[in-house]
Amino acid sequence: MNYPSTAVRSQLALLLALALISVVAAAAVPAPVAQALAAAAIPETAVGLYVQDVGASRPVVAHGAERALNPASTMKLVTTYSALELIGSAYTWSTEVYATGAVQDDVLDGDLVIKGYGDPKLTLENFWLMLRNLRARGIREIRGDVVLDRTFFAADDYDPARFDEQPLRPYNTGPDALLVNFKAVTLQFVPEAAARAVRLISEPLLPELQVVNNVVVDDVPCGDWVSRLKIDSQGTSETARLLIGGAYSRDCGERTRSFSLLSHRAYVAGLFTQLWRELGGTVAGAVRDGQVPAGARLIMSTRSDALSEVIRDINKYSNNVMARQLFLTLGALGEGAPGTLAKARNVIHQWLTEKGAPTGEFVMENGSGLSRSERITARGMGELLLAAFRSPVMPELMASLPVVAVDGTMKKRLSNAEVAGQAHIKTGSLSGVRSIAGYVLDAKGRRMVVVFIVNHANAVNAQPAQDALLRWIYRR
Repeated sequence: MNYPSTAVRSQLALLLALALISVVAAAAVPAPVAQALAAAAIPETAVGLYVQDVGASRPVVAHGAERALNPASTMKLVTTYSALELIGSAYTWSTEVYATGAVQDDVLDGDLVIKGYGDPKLTLENFWLMLRNLRARGIREIRGDVVLDRTFFAADDYDPARFDEQPLRPYNTGPDALLVNFKAVTLQFVPEAAARAVRLISEPLLPELQVVNNVVVDDVPCGDWVSRLKIDSQGTSETARLLIGGAYSRDCGERTRSFSLLSHRAYVAGLFTQLWRELGGTVAGAVRDGQVPAGARLIMSTRSDALSEVIRDINKYSNNVMARQLFLTLGALGEGAPGTLAKARNVIHQWLTEKGAPTGEFVMENGSGLSRSERITARGMGELLLAAFRSPVMPELMASLPVVAVDGTMKKRLSNAEVAGQAHIKTGSLSGVRSIAGYVLDAKGRRMVVVFIVNHANAVNAQPAQDALLRWIYRR
């Protein structure tokens, strides 16, 4: 039997040693990150880390990378990346308006039907422009009903209080095929010094919602002004009262706070009625749910911003409502309307499978990350970001991410660090969860994928460790 020579055996031993060193180095948590985790009382067993040069074949850091963890809002990266590849960056949502009767002398002798297709950003301004255009087409009096066709998404029993017992917060607003203005009412707090009172200005002003102002003005420092208010709601999702009490500091100046109380139907009904009246129009019938009937005539159709613009709002500002709208859109387009959560999950799982991505530990509930059940590994997220960097949609996806110390949810972080302006990072935050994922351009011009997920009771203290990792990558 021929044995390798001493020189060959030495070379093999050296290669094995280098390979072992590489594996150990990839598994190790960088020292400044480990120190920050220890200071935050977060064990390394509660962390998933993954760092890799986009041009390399193996990661620089891979610690706990196989753990299936809750990624919070970094899950939006999966939703937006899949959407860019599946429906294209130029995709737009339509909102259509139909008439069931003839129009003569500014009178529609029939119903007006508005059909939504899930536009994630049909704002108050855009809805007003749509109605203004409708008036310009020669319709003033509607002698029938206004029918809202919301069937592009399936109706469900969505409970806005289920996630965190905060049903009035707009981020808990459920998706809807005819979502208008995020179903939000914004109150502007305007202190009036002479009267020692605060004026509350509601936008929009809806007849279905009564705002009761019991706020008093004082002279204490502003501080956490929201916690000093006493907020309560009464009534139903069809007609509600919002009671605002407590104290408001004169030092706060003018502030705003948004609320979501009404059902989708009631909100659109109130908004349509108010705006149509302001435009000089009248409606003889009711505003109700329904479908576009056979034979109805299309009067007009509006288009949303392109997907490439919509995902900037979703990722830079972590907009949960828009992410859920996009998620259901993928289900409706991929498996047919009405869009459902199950259809959307199937579409994204199929997309992941076709990309060769492992899905065994992957769990997606609603595509926004506002979930206790969604799961992904740091390696899985990292490999998706590597695939995205090689994809034709890379420029659109990267441009949608917050830039460190510049904008979005990263605007106030690392402003004096060398990495400021050099990284595109999506953040995630839930009780017990803190996460970041994205790309860092290091000091040598290398583009690095980074994923850092923490699932622990002390996760609220994880930001210094995550910032330390971004600094470490930049200087590495």
